[in-house]
Amino acid sequence: MGEAKRRKTLGLPPRKNSKKRVLDDSPRIIKWLPFTENQKDYFIKLSIRAGWFGIALLILLWIVVRFIGPAAGWWIPADNI
Repeated sequence: MGEAKRRKTLGLPPRKNSKKRVLDDSPRIIKWLPFTENQKDYFIKLSIRAGWFGIALLILLWIVVRFIGPAAGWWIPADNI
C-alpha cells in the first residue's frame, strides 16, 4: 500500500512536501512580462547590496594603491617622484 493511500484510509491529511516550490502570487509588473512585484523588490535590494559591496571594494583598492603598496615598496606614487 502506498503512503498516500495508507494516509487516506487512516483519515490523515496528505503529507506536506517541504521541497515543494512556493509560488509567487504577487501581481506582475506588466501583464505580458513574466516579472512580479516581489521579484522587482528583490532585484532592487540585491542591486543596493551589490552597490555597497562595490563601494567597499573601491575603498579597499584605493587604500592598497595609495598606502599599502608604497609602504611595502611595491611601487612609488607618481606625485612623490
